[in-house]
Amino acid sequence: MSNPSPEILKEKAAMWFHAFNIKDLDLLLSLYHKDAQHYSPKLKIKKPDTKGLIQGKKALKDWWAGAFESMPQLHYKVLNIMSDESHVFMEYLRHNPGEEDMQVGEVLHFEDGLIVFSRVYHS
Repeated sequence: MSNPSPEILKEKAAMWFHAFNIKDLDLLLSLYHKDAQHYSPKLKIKKPDTKGLIQGKKALKDWWAGAFESMPQLHYKVLNIMSDESHVFMEYLRHNPGEEDMQVGEVLHFEDGLIVFSRVYHS
C-alpha cells in the first residue's frame, strides 16, 4: 500500500484539526497507526519520564484526554497546511484562555494513509 495524494493528506490534516477542536478522541485516534509515535516539548515538560516521546494509541489517548480535561477551551486555529507524498506540515495558533497564544508547527509522517509519527515545534 502507499499513501494517498498530497491533497488527500491535507484533507486528513483538516480532519485532525476538526477532531482536536471538537475534542473527539475516537476520530482523532482513527487517523493514527496503532504504534504511532508523538513528540512534543509539552510532553517533555509535563511528563519528563517520556523525554517528550510517547508511542501507541493508548498513550496518545491518555495524553490528549488529559489535555482536553485540563484545558476544555483549548483551540487550534489553522494558519497553513502543506503536504507532499508522505508528510504534512501544519502551522497553527494554539489558543487557551488565560495563556498567551502560541504559534506551533507540527509535522505528520504518514505511511499507508495513517500517521505513524508526529513532531511538534513551538515558537
